[in-house]
Amino acid sequence: MSILATTPESQAFGLKAKIYDDDLQSHGYVAKHTKDLAVNPEAYLAFEALISAITQNMDVRRYELITLAAAQALGSAHCRLAHGLKALRAIDEEELVQIARDYHNAGLSPAEVAMMEYAERLSTDAVAMTDTDTLELRDHGFTDREILDITLAAAARNFMSRTLQAIAAEVDVPTKLSPQLRAALLTPLAQYGAAAKPRHRDA
Repeated sequence: MSILATTPESQAFGLKAKIYDDDLQSHGYVAKHTKDLAVNPEAYLAFEALISAITQNMDVRRYELITLAAAQALGSAHCRLAHGLKALRAIDEEELVQIARDYHNAGLSPAEVAMMEYAERLSTDAVAMTDTDTLELRDHGFTDREILDITLAAAARNFMSRTLQAIAAEVDVPTKLSPQLRAALLTPLAQYGAAAKPRHRDA
C-alpha cells in the first residue's frame, strides 16, 4: 500500500477535483492509484496530455493492444486491469479474453502480433534493441510515424506502470470486468513475477 498521503474526495478542489471527477465519470469511483498520482496533479495531467498527443492518429484498438502487451511485460496488474476495461471500447470480450491469455494465438494479424512483441521487447530489454526491431515493424507495413507512435505508447506505459509499482499503489479491480476477463488479464503476469494482489472495488 502506498505511503502517500492523498486528498479525500470531499476535500479535493481545483485540478485534483477535475482529476477525481474524470474517474467518477469513467468508472463510477475514484481509483486509489488516481488519488496517489493526483498528489502531483500537474504531472498527472501532463501525462494525460502526452497520451492524447501520442494517440491523436492512433485508433483505440491499436493503443490498447500496445498498452496490454507492455503492461504484461512489466507485470503491471494496475495497467492490465484498467486497460482491459478500456479495451472493451474497441474489442469484444470474447476476443479480448483470447488476446489477454495469449496474443500469439488469438487470431490477430501478423502486424498486430509484431507490434505487441515490439512493445514487450521495449518493456523488458530496450537496451538490446536495434534497428532490426523497427525494421520489422516497417516490414509489416507500419509508417515511420506509426512506428514512433507505437514506441511512444509502449514507453509511456513503462513510465506509468513503473511509477505505480514503485510507490506500491493499491490495485483496484474494476467491477465492470467479468471474472473470466479479469482472470485472463492477470494470469499471464505470473511469468513476469507480478506480486501485486488486486483489491476488489465496488462501483
